[in-house]
Amino acid sequence: MSKKTLEELVFHDDFMFAAVMMDAENCRCFLERVLEIQIERVEISTEHGFFFNPECKSIRMDVFAKDENRTHYDIEMQLVKKDSLEKRSRYYHSQMDVEMLEKGKSYGELADTYVIFICDFDPFGNRLYRYTIENRIQETGKALNDGSQTIILSTKGKNQSEVPVELVRFLQYVAQETDEA
Repeated sequence: MSKKTLEELVFHDDFMFAAVMMDAENCRCFLERVLEIQIERVEISTEHGFFFNPECKSIRMDVFAKDENRTHYDIEMQLVKKDSLEKRSRYYHSQMDVEMLEKGKSYGELADTYVIFICDFDPFGNRLYRYTIENRIQETGKALNDGSQTIILSTKGKNQSEVPVELVRFLQYVAQETDEA
């Protein structure tokens, strides 16, 4: 694998993605646009690792952030469609939960968690820029409100009128970069 010069790097390269998102203001603005919520401040950790048991699969998150309300965010760049994106999200949520809850503490103390994938493909084929996934009670359709949510962003969306214009522009930018690569 050949090394790229700084001038050759694009947003979706691991180094550039981490460098841009390491800036707390960039990350905060990105999260606000994706989630359509206000966030006062965030603390960032790039390539945050979770290693609990040598017998189990460990993970390394691209960008891990916490906000003033203790909400945890994992932001992942996904250029190639891999198997089980949904189960990968579930595993990432569980790893964040394990890290934040100390022995003897109440489950009610678990902070909210978001796993966000920025995909250069449409994982479900519905041509949406944003897929919002949360646990629901099947019989009533009501949200479980367990504090976990997965957001899958797709550069292949076509529903511009249903998501913030800034988010569409961002995803179009990522798509242009990947199409040129």
